[in-house]
Amino acid sequence: MQDVVVRYAPSPTGIPHIGNIRTALFNFLFSKNRKGKFILRIEDTDRKRFVSESIEAIEKSLRVLGFNWDEVYRQSERLSVYQRDLKLLKDKGLVYQDEGAWRFKVKSQSQSAKLKWDDGVHGPVEFASSVVEDFVIVKSDGFPTYHFASVVDDHDLKISHVLRGDEWISSTPKHLLLYEAFEWNHPEFIHVPPILGPDKKKLSKREGAKSVLEYIEDGYLPEALVNFLALLGWSPKGDKELFTLDELIAEFSVERLNKNSPIFNLEKLNWFNRKYLAKYAVKDLSSQVRKFSKKAESIDDERLTMILNLIRDRMTTLADFGKYSGIFFEKGKQNAPIKEKAKQAKEAVQKIVKWDEKTIEESLEQFIKENNLNPADFKNTLRLSVFADNTPPIYQSLAVMEKAEVLSRIDDAIKKSE
Repeated sequence: MQDVVVRYAPSPTGIPHIGNIRTALFNFLFSKNRKGKFILRIEDTDRKRFVSESIEAIEKSLRVLGFNWDEVYRQSERLSVYQRDLKLLKDKGLVYQDEGAWRFKVKSQSQSAKLKWDDGVHGPVEFASSVVEDFVIVKSDGFPTYHFASVVDDHDLKISHVLRGDEWISSTPKHLLLYEAFEWNHPEFIHVPPILGPDKKKLSKREGAKSVLEYIEDGYLPEALVNFLALLGWSPKGDKELFTLDELIAEFSVERLNKNSPIFNLEKLNWFNRKYLAKYAVKDLSSQVRKFSKKAESIDDERLTMILNLIRDRMTTLADFGKYSGIFFEKGKQNAPIKEKAKQAKEAVQKIVKWDEKTIEESLEQFIKENNLNPADFKNTLRLSVFADNTPPIYQSLAVMEKAEVLSRIDDAIKKSE
């Protein structure tokens, strides 16, 4: 079996969006499944569009998802390699200078009318060599173009498989011509279809083409993002949908990559995130929430645990902690109940001797019974008086608060009520 060496080769012109990172994921899974090597190659030869901060964002995006690379290269640090191989083509008479740049001679060098390869996803692909014009391989600033640097690096780094997006299919004939000119064997090409939006057009930022870092900032979990991305264009065996990264590595194969473009579905990503949130032990979830929410940082472990146990089933992302826990930090905006009902609620709370969930429930249920009250109406009075908003089960919600704070909120309701 061939030794697998693959590369993820982003251009540092901005923060890579989620479709770009999916390419990194497929390369990572393939290399690790085959006990191979995963190389990160920063293709920074386009100096006009180069954004230095992008390199840090690229590396951070990979690290946060667990895609650890074996080697890293920057093309801007390999100019001597490109000059060396440019000289090989000069010596063969296969290039000529044009306004300070070097162009590759296409028409006289192709030995065949067809340029073809067996694609790992699409099968046999071919282009007529006549459609390729002479093209620049080294610019006037001395930096190589994408086509030249990519071919030279893939050969120099012993890349066995080039797994990239479909948008590079039209560039592959140029690459084949260069391989032919150098008399090098080309790697296997695997082109994966792009992720499309729900309208089956190019995925826009509004529909989900954000960066991994933005999704993390929005409260999505790395393991949910990995699982979601893996199933956008790759099909596992069977019906299983939840996979750890190690499980994906064990099961991944190029043969199960899909020929058709997957459709981005935010609801599916939300489903994955809820599933992974549910799998967290409350201690681990507390740790995650504390990193994400300033409100969570302000309370002790016991109170945070109580809140999470009440709201975690409602949470889709970590950001939802603030949304659903807000009632425990600040009273809502709903109208106060009738004054007499609020006073009755205060009387019931004052009678509670021990402040814990069990005693609160027993004491208040006893008060309802003794005063022949409507249970639903009394609980709604408590909800409006204390929280003035929707809540999880009211007795459990009261237990999260201090008794003095509950009474203070009821006093506030009495003042505001008619």
